[in-house]
Amino acid sequence: MVETLAALGARTVFGIPGQHALGLFDALSRSELHFVSSRVENNSAFAADGYSRATGEVGVLFLSTGPGALTALAGLQEAYATGVPMIVVASQIPLEGLGARRKGMLHQLDDQKASAANVTKSQRLIQHASGIPSAIQDAWTEAVSSPAGPVWLEIPQNVLLDPIMVPMVEDALAEPFDNPPRVELIREAVKWLSAAERPAIIAGGGTRRGKAEAQLLAVAEKLNAPVVCTPGGNGAFPWNHELSLQSWVEDRHVTDVLEDADVLVVVGSSLGEVTSNYFTMEPRGRIIQIDAEPRVLESNRPALGIRADAGQALSALDAALTEPHGERANWHGATPQTLVKETLAKVAARLDSQDLALERRFMADIREAVPADMQTFWDMTISAYWGWSCWDSRQGQFHSAQGAGGLGYGFPAAIGGALGLQSQGKNARVLAVSGDGSSMYSIAELATARQHNAPVTWLIVDDGGYGILREYMVGAFGKATHTELSRPDFVKLAESFGVPAKRVPADKVGEALREGFAADGPNVVVVDVLLKMFGPTHLDQ
Repeated sequence: MVETLAALGARTVFGIPGQHALGLFDALSRSELHFVSSRVENNSAFAADGYSRATGEVGVLFLSTGPGALTALAGLQEAYATGVPMIVVASQIPLEGLGARRKGMLHQLDDQKASAANVTKSQRLIQHASGIPSAIQDAWTEAVSSPAGPVWLEIPQNVLLDPIMVPMVEDALAEPFDNPPRVELIREAVKWLSAAERPAIIAGGGTRRGKAEAQLLAVAEKLNAPVVCTPGGNGAFPWNHELSLQSWVEDRHVTDVLEDADVLVVVGSSLGEVTSNYFTMEPRGRIIQIDAEPRVLESNRPALGIRADAGQALSALDAALTEPHGERANWHGATPQTLVKETLAKVAARLDSQDLALERRFMADIREAVPADMQTFWDMTISAYWGWSCWDSRQGQFHSAQGAGGLGYGFPAAIGGALGLQSQGKNARVLAVSGDGSSMYSIAELATARQHNAPVTWLIVDDGGYGILREYMVGAFGKATHTELSRPDFVKLAESFGVPAKRVPADKVGEALREGFAADGPNVVVVDVLLKMFGPTHLDQ
């Protein structure tokens, strides 16, 4: 197992040892693979996810049997929903205990791999040592093939421990399967776009996963089409480009533009809850939807569905758009550039009409403090919801847990990302952002960050509870119930792990972050501030 992973290019493994996996961990001690031991298996999954997103490599996760494997499932749901390539190796009870018999073995489940069926691309049980190299190679190929995602393997304890006659693994190769678009579909898409006067583009997370940024820019400029990025697609299109509607998908003014498009090109997005402004968007034009995942196509709207990798599909579109089309663009007498400028001005005016000076200044101070090339990892918290719309990722990458929406993602993912960047010899300092509620899901990973001296600055925005749920409940019911939380002293708690920490007021967040970025190893910045979201624009529709 370890030899094959190393041959395929793995360098780092995340996880927690367990009784049935001890043979696997003993093998790690005789390899050059770097092991990062988290404190909770779900956080190990988040860390492997963050490692993959930050580095572009495959994340590798080792899990113990039963409770260990099951605890990781919420983290795997995020990786599966977001298309993060991972190899998940779970140990299993001895072969003799598998099946319908209840032998009373520790950690025994009726069918462990069935538990992972909803959160991984596929699941395999390896019953013979000689089958391990091929199984790992096949799993790796599947994990990196679009749509990418985690692949589950499990190996019984006795298979890991029994003597074998299998020779040392000498090499291994796993190349992603080709996933090009069908020629006739590209031809039809070009017909639609050639006649369009008001084309617009939605760039989803699949655009980034398909490394299609350059192709997206080329197609957008050929079509002279406004582009808006979803939270997952943040960074796929230059933020300050004259055709960029940025990431304001939750704003009605942007929704109006998308509804008015005569051809709407949707790349790597399901047009789901957030992207459709909570299912209020009603496009009046035709839709071209490109996605590597067949289940996404036309899942919310009728469309010309093109099942393909985003990069390959946009390259094909770019090549097929040989005639100049941009001069045809006409938004009721306005140019696309004017439309974009006026729409963003309307967004700003709407925000100006609300009491949001604190929130806008807070996010601006963070953006100003974060170096342009620094990667950031955001938990499900009010700051992240602002970030979905207003964060210019510049040359860094924006990573959040919007795929599945589980709490606790930010800090462990940042640890994995930082250690991965470090292994590549790159600038490894990253920022993690959590609320006080979500931070408690991963607070134990302060020990992991300290143990591995991970260069992570963790910003904890402390508003006394589950802030967004408080806001939702007050809006829906007039009061919030069970959203308020007793919290630890985060500064003293971090310091007890040997991690430097400081508490600052909201207007000092930028200064505190810059100090943290200049330090060595992990550090924590706590800000006591009650932030609120900008007013929703979908409720009156």
